[in-house]
Amino acid sequence: MTASPEQTATIGAVVLAGGQARRLGGLDKGLIQLQGRPLAAWVIDRLRAQVDEIVISANRHLREYGALGYPVHSDDIPGHAGPLAGIHAAASRMSSEWVLTSPCDTPFLPTDLARRLMRALQQQGHQAVYAADAQQPHFGIMLFNRALLNHLKSFLEAGGRKAGGWLAAVGATPVVWPADSEAFFNVNTPEDLARAESLANRLAPKP
Repeated sequence: MTASPEQTATIGAVVLAGGQARRLGGLDKGLIQLQGRPLAAWVIDRLRAQVDEIVISANRHLREYGALGYPVHSDDIPGHAGPLAGIHAAASRMSSEWVLTSPCDTPFLPTDLARRLMRALQQQGHQAVYAADAQQPHFGIMLFNRALLNHLKSFLEAGGRKAGGWLAAVGATPVVWPADSEAFFNVNTPEDLARAESLANRLAPKP
């Protein structure tokens, strides 16, 4: 039996930890502890079984991120050019055909995230999709073909910085999760971190 494209496609994940976390006092968000473990480690745990490789995009505390056991790459564009710069730098150094991205502050990602996004890509015939729920799009959680990296480079060189703008430019479409899903809950404030602590045992028990 011939394997389906979904079965044969290689997917690499980029964990985005290069932001400045202004609403958390400039702390390095991916290293903030949730139940005694860095947020970035929670994201990696959710993605590990879904992808063929993982890299971390970070611009500071590189040694600490490296201790999580995966390659760490910094932006090629100076001055905190945003998540797209991190995505381009990290994905350019990967070998997988498809690139899945996630911010480091989303500890409860779906365990079928890659599969659902890939299925939508193949059904729709697109080269890029992103996650959404009933409340909003989640542009930082996308899946795209590495063939789009040249387009992303041109977008960045032209001054583009918004993930939503680039996704629109390449014709990406949303993949919508149920309205009651906590899958894309992200930690932006101290209040969010407190809520994550209360959600953690229910949504993602520690291994």
